[in-house]
Parts: sequence; structure tokens; C-alpha cells
Amino acid sequence: MPSPLFSSLATYMNRRMLTLLALGFASGLPAPMVFSNLSIWLRDNDVSRTDIGLFALAATPYAINFLWAPLIDRLRLPLLGGLGQRRSWALLTQILLMAAILWMSLSDPSQQLMAMAMATLLVTTASATQDIVIDAYRIDVLEPHEYGSGAAVAIWGWHIGGTLVGGAGGLYLAHSFGWSVAYQVLAFGVLVGMIAILASPEPVRRISREVNAREARASAALSARFAARPAAILAWLHNAVVAPFAEFMRRDGWWLILAFVFIFKLGDAMLGRMSGVFYRELGFGLDDIAEVSKIYGFAANMFGVFLGGVLAARIGILRALFLAGLLTAATNLTYAALALVGQEKWMLAVAVVSDNFTTGLVTVAFVAYLSSLCNVAYTATQYALLASLGNLARIWLSASSGYMVDKLDGDWAVFFALTAVIALLGLPLLWLLMKRFPRHTEDARPGAPPGQESR
Repeated sequence: MPSPLFSSLATYMNRRMLTLLALGFASGLPAPMVFSNLSIWLRDNDVSRTDIGLFALAATPYAINFLWAPLIDRLRLPLLGGLGQRRSWALLTQILLMAAILWMSLSDPSQQLMAMAMATLLVTTASATQDIVIDAYRIDVLEPHEYGSGAAVAIWGWHIGGTLVGGAGGLYLAHSFGWSVAYQVLAFGVLVGMIAILASPEPVRRISREVNAREARASAALSARFAARPAAILAWLHNAVVAPFAEFMRRDGWWLILAFVFIFKLGDAMLGRMSGVFYRELGFGLDDIAEVSKIYGFAANMFGVFLGGVLAARIGILRALFLAGLLTAATNLTYAALALVGQEKWMLAVAVVSDNFTTGLVTVAFVAYLSSLCNVAYTATQYALLASLGNLARIWLSASSGYMVDKLDGDWAVFFALTAVIALLGLPLLWLLMKRFPRHTEDARPGAPPGQESR
């Protein structure tokens, strides 16, 4: 009889998981180029901490991509449409992303800060749109019981692309050849995602009869009131834009879910926004940061991701999320300890390894939970709504992180202690969700009962 560990490993051994790994790579690759590494590049060019913090606003597309997510679900592209709904949109966004990163590589932050900001905004817009497609593709090809393992594989890919290649690789390239060359080389890493999309089949979406019937009733009601063409346009808009949000708001406790998603990872985001600046101000070189923050941190995160997938399957998604949330807040304090100890590489390793391990745990459970909330009829739109809401707090509110450090007169220990407190804010809401709406802990995909039809 197979051991539980063997069974857990076997879950990851199939073609779909390999595709999700490659797509996760493409999703993660731009992250350090608009967050941690960009902060270091800006600081190396004497950009102020306040301005570096404000660059977080360029990541706003990650927080509002739900606004154009209905297009990903419903609009067929005229030239690439033969690839299928998901694959055509993925390829288009990847082409735009590569071009945007190349533009960013040609900007000089010391002389062209506004141009750099605009290039960064284009990268984040293309990347956020790609994320809509990749997240929808992942949910479409998985069964509900695979959400934890699928999230783990996607996050592994994300960190291979973001932490290892884009992050550590970008720092090593910048150390040896300069920032512009580093970004130019990394732009071609987007090809990994392109190849994965071209080599993979279009997922089959099975829509429940209930959803199809509801949309048909809405179309019929509009046809009775308007001429044929206006009715068809209004029906499309209703089914693409209104229906996904209306369906979600029929869920018990939907408002509590949104509140939880909004604030859950804020403390972690504030820490991440300023960590690169913190390392440099302590006196660590780019090679030290790459070795410890990217290599050791990457290994710890990969183990945390694997354990998070197993934990979600064994004790349930929300219980795993609660435990991981507590541990994440605790490990923020290791950065406060590093601030007190000073430029000690061993303490840097302790902080980075512990933080990355718990980040791996919490991210798997969080992604699996959001995936379980999506109706297969509106995967792209509903997942984008939930992910955008989580990003909204992290991006807009974390933009004040540099200002906070300045107001604290550079007291990094106090700043990181505050991020630990902020990281705890979402846990009471999560506890309330678990107590008042226990069915939300079931690993079941809404809107996919027996009697499904392909779309």
C-alpha cells in the first residue's frame, strides 16, 4: 500500500502540473523587476525612500485587474482565437510583457524617473493580465481535490521565475553587467510561458445547467424589451460583467470573505516592499542579498510550499491558512531582530529562511482557498476579483511603508514589529469564517454540480 508521502508526491507527477509549473514561472518572473530588485536599482541611483515606496502604486493593475477580467472569460481574440480562449489571451499578454520589460531596461531612473514609472506601469499591466489568464487556466484544468497541489506547483514555478531567476539571477546579472543588461536578458525568460502555452491543450470548461439556465433567462428578458442587436449586446455584458459578481454575492458570508481577503497579507506586503532597501542600508552587498535572500530563501520557500500543499490536504484549507498566518506574523519579528543585531550574515539567513518558509505555507493555502470559491462559469472574473482585492490593500497601503520608515527616523526594528502586528489583523475574520460558515472549509468548487455542459 503506498505511503502517504508517496501519494502526496504522485499528485505532482503529470503533464498538467508541469504546464502549471512553467506558467507559474512566467507569472513570477516580472515580480522582482517591479518590486524588490527595482527598489534596489532605484536606491542605487539615489532615489529617495519615499519615492521608492510610491513606486508601489505602479503595481495598481494587480489590484484592479478584475475590471477587465470579464474580457478574458468571454471575448474571443480575432487573430489568435484559434488557439482557444485561455491560450490566445495568454500568448498576447506574454508578447506585451516581453516588450514592456525591454522598454523598462532602456530607462535611466536617475534621469528619467517618470519614464521608468510609466514603463513599470506597462509591465505590471501586462503581468496582471497574464495572471488573470494563468489563474483561470489553473482552476479550469484541475479538480477541486487538486487545488492544494496545483497551487503548490504554480507557486513553485512562481518562485523559480521570480525568486531564483528574476530575483537572484537579476541581482547577479546586475552585479556583473549592470541593471539595464539584467532586465534585457530577463525579458526573454517570458519565452518559457509562451512555449508552455503553445505546447498545452485548451482546457474544457464544464458549466452547470443552473448557470446556463440563469444566463438564458437574462437573455430572454432582454430580448423581450429591446431590439435584437441591442439585446444581444446587453445580454453579453450582463453575462460577462454582472453575472459573475451577482453569483458571488449570493454566497453566505460573501462580505466577510471579501474583508478577510482585503487585509490578510498586508503586513507581509509592507515587509516585502522595504526589505531590499533595509538590506542595503544595513550594508549588505548585492551578492550577499542574492545568496541569502534569493538562494537560501528560495529553498526555504519551496519546502514551505510543499508542506503547505500537504497541510491543506490533511487538515483543510482554512485550518492550514490560520496556522500559517500565525507563523507568518511571528517570523516578521526576525527582521526586527536583524535590525538590532546589524550587518550579520547569519542573522540575515535566519530572518530570510524563516520568513520564506512561512510565506510558502500561507500562500499555498490562500491560493487554494481563493480557487475553491470560483464558479467554473466565471473563473477568470471571480478569481481576479478576489486576488485583486487582496492586492489592493497590499499595493496601496504598502506604498506608505517607506514613509513609515522615514517617520520612524529609520528605526527598522520598530517598523518590522509593526508589520508583525498588522499581519495578525486578518486572523479574527478567518476564525469567524470558520465558525459561522463551516461549509466554506469544504474543498468543493461552487457551481459545478452533476449535470454539466461544456462551453
